[in-house]
Amino acid sequence: MNKLNISLAAFILAVACSEGALAQGMPETEYKAHKEKISADLKTAKSACGSMAGNQNDICMAEANGKEKIARAELEAAYMPSGNSHYQVRVARAEADASVAKERCDEQTGAAKTACVKDARLTEDSAKADAKKRMKAGDTSPTAGEYIDDSVITAKVKAAILEEPTLKVAEINVETYKGIVQLSGFVTSQDSATKAVEVAGKVRGVTTVKNDMRLK
Repeated sequence: MNKLNISLAAFILAVACSEGALAQGMPETEYKAHKEKISADLKTAKSACGSMAGNQNDICMAEANGKEKIARAELEAAYMPSGNSHYQVRVARAEADASVAKERCDEQTGAAKTACVKDARLTEDSAKADAKKRMKAGDTSPTAGEYIDDSVITAKVKAAILEEPTLKVAEINVETYKGIVQLSGFVTSQDSATKAVEVAGKVRGVTTVKNDMRLK
């Protein structure tokens, strides 16, 4: 899990007024830490592929590389949000899905394999065309299933809590694992704890909020 103590970084994230302001709210050191985590996750995933052989290994490696590409694109979109950065996320997802699909096609032969590869390419081209269309329309909303790195979610939750006036004096720690956010630390009242859970739950990418906060 990625633990970030809100009280120690309050002055940094106070300027983060929205999701679009995360570029100002994520320090360079934190951004680099996220990149290092993504690299570490890739090494772990590739290591797990080592026990596989043949095409299963190829598929596993394609999935690992694809997740890494998507994670990096998501991080860039969170750090420097723009129409182009969100477009790159969709492109990364299209390329990652196509890479895995093509590896799976190797399990087939002859005409079936040719048709499989063609379908994978058409799907990729369609996804990229849709991404370009959405960029031109100014659509920066996430696509279904878009991956969001846990550390990015943590930063967003932290910023959202700091923006809530009733929680400014709280000492809340945020941890995220696979979209599940855990709030711990101390609050001044039960109402504050309830509010913190509510605020965290509204952040994009959060699937569940666990409350481990205590009253002072």
